[in-house]
Amino acid sequence: MAKLVFGMNQSLDGYVDHMAFGPSPTLFRHFIESAERQAGSLYGRRMYEVMRYWDDEHPEWDAERRAYAAAWRKQPKWVVSRSLTSVGPNATLVGEDLEGAIRKLKAERDGEIEVAGPDLARGLTDLGLIDEYQIYLHPVVLGHGKPYFAGPRPPLRLVTADRMDEDVIRLTYIPA
Repeated sequence: MAKLVFGMNQSLDGYVDHMAFGPSPTLFRHFIESAERQAGSLYGRRMYEVMRYWDDEHPEWDAERRAYAAAWRKQPKWVVSRSLTSVGPNATLVGEDLEGAIRKLKAERDGEIEVAGPDLARGLTDLGLIDEYQIYLHPVVLGHGKPYFAGPRPPLRLVTADRMDEDVIRLTYIPA
């Protein structure tokens, strides 16, 4: 059975914003390795549209970015959207029955499936489907933006705290 893991970079004040801060080379290498071993990724429409960046080749990319793109392209992706009618390569559009589709996906797959995007994570949290939350805590204060938890924080229990690089700690929680 697959495990759904919601993990994102977060500021000290609880916001996610890929344009305001990003991973160091060490942390980016960690994300490449994660993408290489994941059983797939589950996206809401907005996050999927952001991640489609990795579908195209960019001549300015270094070897690390090419490695991430290769890993991302290879893995299956599921996209939850009411407005999209089609999705890109190696991606499947999830229909109206979110709970049924995700329970089936978890039952049919093994390994870790990344959940990307706070809004999708909120819906899956409300359904009791997220197995683990990973907060990559950066020493940045944004003061505004999209919060990691798009709704009330669910009851959680801290299971690990790992130093990822010089400045970032990964906090791993499971539902309490």
